[in-house]
Amino acid sequence: MAHDIPAVELAPGVNLPTIGFGTWQITGRSAYESARAALDAGYRHIDTATMYGNEEEIGRALRDSGLDRSDVFITTKLPPSHAGRERQTLDASLKALGVDFVDLWLIHWPPARGKSLPTWISFLEQRDAGRIRSAGVSNYDTALVDELTKETGETPVVNQVAWSPGQHEPQFLDDMRARRVVVEGYSSLKNTPLNDPALVGIAERHGVTVPQVVLRWQLHHDIVVIPKSTRPERMRENLSVLDFELTSEEIEAVSSV
Repeated sequence: MAHDIPAVELAPGVNLPTIGFGTWQITGRSAYESARAALDAGYRHIDTATMYGNEEEIGRALRDSGLDRSDVFITTKLPPSHAGRERQTLDASLKALGVDFVDLWLIHWPPARGKSLPTWISFLEQRDAGRIRSAGVSNYDTALVDELTKETGETPVVNQVAWSPGQHEPQFLDDMRARRVVVEGYSSLKNTPLNDPALVGIAERHGVTVPQVVLRWQLHHDIVVIPKSTRPERMRENLSVLDFELTSEEIEAVSSV
């Protein structure tokens, strides 16, 4: 049974669940089994990429789950080295996933100088053709996002970036909010001292783990999270961050770690 996961609207009828299942570095049989377990646990947002090499396994997990395609939000990403081959790359992703469209397609990293804008224009063409429902970027700074908007009049709906208590920039988040760009955070636990006394104390007060506190902190900042795990119990644990809330003082304490 699916959890009642809040979603943010990217476009009319395109709703991105705020907790997704990340699949970086999960390949082969493990990718299939993990994706199946995540869908069984209630995840309805799967994040993958051409570069991850697991789209075929994720597509098979989706089919075997018995869920309708419309019930699961799928994100994949174009490697920067594939700039200029956008359509062919998307063809390969759709075939591997076994779907007619993806819900969100991201430029994984800014391509080499001068190629970002043509790639973005191609993304918009694929969206208008109905092969992707929404288009965004990953690892873009504010200036690069503004360049795409200035030249096309269209702003990426999502910017997926590394985000954690140990690696975050409040000004960047303010900039994205001002542009109505949804921020997705990856590597949530990286560069964060999980044994920090402040984090441990907050976790103990709520009867949760430190990783759950970190994910909850991100959600309080309206950042979409995509934690990954190959363990079903951890997948369920990550979903349960919706069951508690941090105080404003606790949020500030996590930000200061």
